[in-house]
Amino acid sequence: MARGEKVAVIGPSGSGKTTLLNLIAGILTPAEGSIRVGDTEVSALSDAARRDFRISRIGFVFQDFELLDYLNILDNILHPYRISNALRLSREVRTRAATLAEGMAIGDKLGRRPGRLSQGEKQRAAICRALLPNPDVILADEATGNLDPRNKGHILDLLFDSAEHHGATLLAVTHDHELLPHFDRVVDFQNFRAGAAA
Repeated sequence: MARGEKVAVIGPSGSGKTTLLNLIAGILTPAEGSIRVGDTEVSALSDAARRDFRISRIGFVFQDFELLDYLNILDNILHPYRISNALRLSREVRTRAATLAEGMAIGDKLGRRPGRLSQGEKQRAAICRALLPNPDVILADEATGNLDPRNKGHILDLLFDSAEHHGATLLAVTHDHELLPHFDRVVDFQNFRAGAAA
């Protein structure tokens, strides 16, 4: 992928789409080969270095949100800044978190716990957390999967705007084929399976 490119990944369940995102983020390490993001060989980093790399350079929108029930929404959005020295929490960061939440229409929900939010609102909180550090790479695993059609387009626009504003690369796993025309390129994992079978 080129820097700034917006790529959608599609394919059948179980074909490795989420595994690909986890490899790029350094959550998983490959049994063979290597993973490189920009000038960093992620697969060669230590566990701690991979964690810092992921927190500072990767914005990951997880399919199951990964929100912490015991924290309110603002603290969930700010959480990456509290678990690593790779990021520094400041007044400017707090202001940006609130601005992102307003843009996602959850600005009035920042004091609530995740259990008091709808699935779509949780999704938007997870997206705010991913975008807050201005990452080089945004990985989105079904980021619009729990949203109604109107919000789906809005969230996609926010992801694209954030990527373009910061020169970030966007890699999105989706089953929603209506969204595909918005991306620069589409990678279909079904083609890999067909090639392996041949």
